[in-house]
Amino acid sequence: MSEGGDRSPESAQTLDRGLRLLFLVAEAPGGMSVTEVAARLGVGRAVVYRLVGPLVQHGMVRRDGRGRLRLGAGLLQLANRAQPLLADAARPPLRRLAEAVGATAHLTIAEGGEAVALVVVEPSWTAFHVAYRSGSRHPLDRGAAGRAILAGRQGDAGVVATAGELQPGAHGVAVPVLGLEGLEASVGVVALGPLDPEVVGPQVVSAAAAVAQALS
Repeated sequence: MSEGGDRSPESAQTLDRGLRLLFLVAEAPGGMSVTEVAARLGVGRAVVYRLVGPLVQHGMVRRDGRGRLRLGAGLLQLANRAQPLLADAARPPLRRLAEAVGATAHLTIAEGGEAVALVVVEPSWTAFHVAYRSGSRHPLDRGAAGRAILAGRQGDAGVVATAGELQPGAHGVAVPVLGLEGLEASVGVVALGPLDPEVVGPQVVSAAAAVAQALS
């Protein structure tokens, strides 16, 4: 064994499979059976049982009454601790963006096939603005925030503008947050009236860059 611990190919493969198992279970609202996980991972059921054992012990995965695998409370607690750290770092540039544009600003992340609003900041001086709750979800291929994340996957850092895709009368402008390893995200604004991408776009781009720097 090396000084830095066991880094054998077998150990790396086990870790990779365990993480893939967690992502599979996270993307299955109804949970997954051991057989389903084995098929998705391309391994035998015995391998899945060996992976599940430690994950259950640490609360990362649990078995429901039907024996299906679901996310455990330990993983949710870990996520709840991580999200405030991300939110605190991202909130100042989002506050500046919301006040400058006069529209609700948000940091949205990808979670499976959905876009999830992680941080939302509403402007303080407008009479009316969009009420957009943290934790709101919508398909990645609808709305400026989700479309910007999809564009970022292709390396496109351009401005995405949409109108009425998630809520009638609502207009959105968003750009992907690039350079954050392991985190797919976008920064954007949403308003009750039209937003000029040529005017608002550069402000959103600047805020996205500030968020990327704060989270890096």
